[in-house]
Amino acid sequence: MPPFDLRPAEQCRYDLVSLGEVMLRLDPGEARVRTARTFRTWEGGGEYNVARGLRRCFGLRTAIVTALADNEVGRLIEDLILQGGLDTSFIRWMPYDGVGRAVRNGLNFTERGFGLRGAVGTSDRGHTASGQLHPDDVDWDHLFGDLGVRWLHTGGIYAALSETTPDTIEAAMTAARRHGTIISYDLNYRPSLWQAIGGQTRAQDVNRRLARHVDVMIGNEEDFTASLGFAVPDTDGSLSVLKVANFQRMIEDVTKEYDTFRVVATTLRTVHTATINDWGAIAWSAGTGFVEATHRPGLEIMDRVGGGDSFASGLIYGLLELGDLATAMEYGAAHGALAMTTPGDTSMASRREVEALIRGAGARVQR
Repeated sequence: MPPFDLRPAEQCRYDLVSLGEVMLRLDPGEARVRTARTFRTWEGGGEYNVARGLRRCFGLRTAIVTALADNEVGRLIEDLILQGGLDTSFIRWMPYDGVGRAVRNGLNFTERGFGLRGAVGTSDRGHTASGQLHPDDVDWDHLFGDLGVRWLHTGGIYAALSETTPDTIEAAMTAARRHGTIISYDLNYRPSLWQAIGGQTRAQDVNRRLARHVDVMIGNEEDFTASLGFAVPDTDGSLSVLKVANFQRMIEDVTKEYDTFRVVATTLRTVHTATINDWGAIAWSAGTGFVEATHRPGLEIMDRVGGGDSFASGLIYGLLELGDLATAMEYGAAHGALAMTTPGDTSMASRREVEALIRGAGARVQR
């Protein structure tokens, strides 16, 4: 049974709207950022990636609420968003002063890592346009009420960007709740984003406040510990029965404190090297109890950035369109696994490929 009632699709313009920052990712490919002479450009952002995956892989109607500085870099990001198929009506364009003293667009330099060398990300996103969105900059009742949205997705990356972004998120959540829109939140803890504004203490203050509005909470072991304060007992690091049991106990503790959560989902990852990870996921809902996705030990990875976001978009697709938590978890885990086999933050997978992987298809040449 579905864990919640959803607004009918025919009564809504959008299946999902994400609220968050969209950055320009500069990717040195197989090289290092510190020695690169050329970069490939992608767009990306923790909240945006989910909406893009739902549009490009699963064919749903999605939009992004964000802001960009009105210059050539902002227009490049817009062009990439348009290629991703999202509605850009809710991008707020902020005047650019020619230098970026007051407002600018976010950049993210990310190298993928290989073998024993882990992936490294360096953000350059101070004073960005999206971080300066205020609660009253968007007509939330028009979006969620007049136009209609079945699902709102946002998360802890956007919450960390400025003093105002938690208030903006809370305004969006409050309006979404008022109009019957389901709300998901990916904790997505990034120490570098919080280190100058109070660290983990500030992260917990913000995330615990916003969690009260959430229907579907998503994260991993570090996220739930750092952002909400729920520790997972140490294990040997593998995707063992003991590790899964420890996560189940953690989720039980989470749902006792946050009784508004109707679904809690967490990815499970054991990092052997930057290019070999064990990959799995578990989730809980009150009606279903605990379910596990297919574990994929020894998963080979090209670019791990965005794997969790693609898990979230597959999970949300399953809950929106199929209604069954166990099935939704298989879509999430398979989509996340496929997304990590291609470069860039966003998924290049098709729904057909996701469903083939769920059925157990291998990697033989298709021709």
